[in-house]
Amino acid sequence: MRVLVVDDDEIVRELHSDMLEEAGYEVDSASGGHEALEMLRTGSHRLVVSDWNMPRMGGIELCRAIRSRPFGRYTYVILVTSRDDTEDAVTALDAGADDFITKPVEPTELCGRLRVGERILSLENRDVTILALAKMADSCDPETGAHLQRVREYCRIIASDLAAHEEFRPEIDGEFTEAIYATSPLHDIGKVGIPYDILTKAGRLTDEEFEKMKEHTTIGAETLDSTLREFPEARFLEIARDIALSHHERWDGTGYPHGLSGIEIPLCGRIVAAADVYDACTSKRVYKAAMCHQEVRSIIIEGSGSHFDPSIVDAFIRTEEQIVTVRECLQSRSS
Repeated sequence: MRVLVVDDDEIVRELHSDMLEEAGYEVDSASGGHEALEMLRTGSHRLVVSDWNMPRMGGIELCRAIRSRPFGRYTYVILVTSRDDTEDAVTALDAGADDFITKPVEPTELCGRLRVGERILSLENRDVTILALAKMADSCDPETGAHLQRVREYCRIIASDLAAHEEFRPEIDGEFTEAIYATSPLHDIGKVGIPYDILTKAGRLTDEEFEKMKEHTTIGAETLDSTLREFPEARFLEIARDIALSHHERWDGTGYPHGLSGIEIPLCGRIVAAADVYDACTSKRVYKAAMCHQEVRSIIIEGSGSHFDPSIVDAFIRTEEQIVTVRECLQSRSS
């Protein structure tokens, strides 16, 4: 993300710009609030580091102007000031500043605060991107919406259970759990590239149709990869891509598209595989009736070590009461 440094003192502008460039940021600068607003119109800057005291338009006025104008995306603003009392902090926050830093500015502190801003902005990017892509998948399959809701809830339940077990602590923490919850709705995004008559066929797919259907995994991964290249700061798309590509792989290596086996399959894909199958089997489709929980429970247990990671099957069994509660709640809302 590009940083806009705003200060009426040319020496200070250059000092702060040099600090940030050395830390790897791309930096532009403005000599005052009015110039900064014009530069923000370009949409090139999401991070602003501005001096508080400037002639004509100071940092507080700049913050108010940024918040009052209809910019398409959120701009994260850090004010640089010699003020450090509570009243000034309240004034800055009320004006729309996200953070402030006192002079003299330490490079490590400024960069640390900018990284906080990047993380916050990436959450906005994540939510908007996921919503847009998931809606695109929803438009291709009228049954997708409720399915996505349920699958994401099952994934969070299973991941939260696994996080409590020692063998998964290196891989699963709170961030992983929230990431799989946020990105699992994109597991079937590749279905946008599958002919509608195949997606909605009432009967069994032919071998040729099934081969075509299998392509949704690679189409989805390629779609998310291209989006990731366009928005490299949206790192959450990496787990979304892995899920899209691997959620039809099987523990014994007989799945698709690459025939991965065991822990070669990304953990996120192994979790979504179980959640996806459970929801598909317990839901009514144009080509089948819904199965009851006990029937699907048996299918998942029988698939332990062949279709599914045994550890994930164990987690499913430990949390099945929560899963059933979620299913009943969300199915009743969608009916």
